[in-house]
Amino acid sequence: MEKNNHKLITIVVEDERLPRLSLLKKLEDFRHALEVVDSCDNYDTALESILKNRPDLVFLDIQLQGRDSIQLLDELKQTIPLPYIIFTTAYSDRKYLMSAIKFSAVDYLLKPIDKGELAAAIAKATDRAEAETPDQPSLPEKMSFKTSNGRILIAADDIAFIKADGNYAKITTFMSKDLVLENLLSLQQRLPNDVFVRVDRSTIINLSKVYRLNQQQHTCTLQSKDGKLQMLELSKSGIEMLMEMMG
Repeated sequence: MEKNNHKLITIVVEDERLPRLSLLKKLEDFRHALEVVDSCDNYDTALESILKNRPDLVFLDIQLQGRDSIQLLDELKQTIPLPYIIFTTAYSDRKYLMSAIKFSAVDYLLKPIDKGELAAAIAKATDRAEAETPDQPSLPEKMSFKTSNGRILIAADDIAFIKADGNYAKITTFMSKDLVLENLLSLQQRLPNDVFVRVDRSTIINLSKVYRLNQQQHTCTLQSKDGKLQMLELSKSGIEMLMEMMG
């Protein structure tokens, strides 16, 4: 993906006028990171503009005047590498979340879009772009987390799952459990959301480590590369979401 002065070339796709104008207005505060080159209100103009402008980032409404934007992405990927996608929707529906995961979306924002959530989503997109830019230093292998008596360093790939613990969170690897002074939402925003998924209100799971799901007992077994296992009890909605994700 080509960058223009390190800004992400951006297109907004939203079929309703007021939400489109509202998002464009909010994006003005992020001109240091984004260059918005177009906004589209339907499937056909979005397809044409994305093929023409080859953006780095697209804010994409799930529904486009009755047409499914997932079909748009399927059509685009036959011709070009897909840009980073931030889905926007008025509906909190699991099937839309599944679509976001399928296309490794940067984020999934509910309308009306909260400014803080928008900022977090843009930060994720710029972080991905920097990580994937050639000749850039690689990201640290380990992440730093604050604890009650200092800090711990954990590689993201070693994390099996994270559970909320009051105002903080407990990170479980295949070797240890550590309470960190950070809430679940903050951790969710720091971790790559194509691998780490929040399956219910209190749990984030490393999808790459899922080994076995037991729908009757609501349990998930996770496995490390060297065969160590961790078992986790989930809510009914959490196990159902994982079952759908894993096909």
